Amino acid sequence: MPELPEVETVRRGLQPFAEGAVIARVELRRPDLRFPLPTDFAARLAGRRIESLDRRAKYLLARLGPAGAGEPAAGGEPGAGLILAMHLGMSGSFRVETDSSSVVPGVFHHPRSEAKTHDHVLFHLDTETWGPVVFVFNDPRRFGFMTLVEPSEIETHPHFRGLGIEPTGNRLDGEAMAALFANRSTPLKAALLDQRLVAGLGNIYVCEALWRARLSPRREAGSLVKRDGHATARLDALAIHIRETIAEAIEAGGSSLRDHRQADGTLGLFQHRFSVYDREDEPCPREGCRGIVKRIVQSGRSTFFCPVCQR
Repeated sequence: MPELPEVETVRRGLQPFAEGAVIARVELRRPDLRFPLPTDFAARLAGRRIESLDRRAKYLLARLGPAGAGEPAAGGEPGAGLILAMHLGMSGSFRVETDSSSVVPGVFHHPRSEAKTHDHVLFHLDTETWGPVVFVFNDPRRFGFMTLVEPSEIETHPHFRGLGIEPTGNRLDGEAMAALFANRSTPLKAALLDQRLVAGLGNIYVCEALWRARLSPRREAGSLVKRDGHATARLDALAIHIRETIAEAIEAGGSSLRDHRQADGTLGLFQHRFSVYDREDEPCPREGCRGIVKRIVQSGRSTFFCPVCQR
């Protein structure tokens, strides 16, 4: 499944075309993805302007203005805004098509499917800069999904309520994590993957951040919190390493495991920087460490770490 850096990379690729564009129409090639599409999905989107394209955890959020003249808005309230929430699932991607090009550029090591049979939802946009633009959602496995949410309900919606702190800003620091980890005997890896604590972290980047922080994925999360509830120096450092790992992955365009690609079709390069992920039985790359990267299974997920320098 694409992780937060991949989703953020897609958001940044779509944003220049999306923001300010008007959704002229939505073409549905099927009535469902992972879940059935909302009732009157296409009709409720037609005529709306995309005011911003944001991200929450692994969701893309298109914040839409009021419906066009004569169009019913969300909840039947004229003039109301609406949020289009989208999840890429396991294999979902967006392709950007303009009048000048309908081919996604890029040289692919693991290309995404461009078979028309997997083009499920097409957003036809009117833009001032590029003219007509089409966002094509292609998803061979159909684990992605889309839904419509009223802005006033976004925090209480089943997909978003309970999501934890984002790992991309300064709010994620040692003290914030201390409040989340206090008195938890949960393994550190499992705690970091708990979306109720930190939203958007996935298996790849947790492995990498823990290696950078020299912390064992099997360590109890609460062991990084002092008796008075404050963060230890190692927890402060972990917060920094998480933010830096995510930021570097976003800058590199994501990891591109399996068949993920950016919105412009190019593959991300962060996989070439992995220190431990998917490097079982290879020497630990930390200078001076003689350890060998080990793979264990935690909660059904592969964990890669160095048992020598990660404690």
